[in-house]
Amino acid sequence: MEEKLSSLLEYARAEGRVCPMPDYWNQLWEMLPDKKRVGSGWEPPLPLILTAWWDTPALLKILRLQEHIHYAAEHGVLDNVDKFLRALSNDQWFKLNS
Repeated sequence: MEEKLSSLLEYARAEGRVCPMPDYWNQLWEMLPDKKRVGSGWEPPLPLILTAWWDTPALLKILRLQEHIHYAAEHGVLDNVDKFLRALSNDQWFKLNS
């Protein structure tokens, strides 16, 4: 499991990848189980889409995606998330050089 987690985290950062484009990132978040409200936010935190998309630097988007991947690993859905992210085409990712 740890090897798959490390491999996916590396894949998500390779080739200038930052995070999935908003629609796909939301699909990923919807795949995460046991979501719950915590105060005014969510656990796991929402993807940085909608208004947050434009106001959030790439580094914070990278960190949030990593948080979602770790959450997937901790909640038994890493295989599904891995398949989903690796199936995204280049234009379905936001990249540093795009």
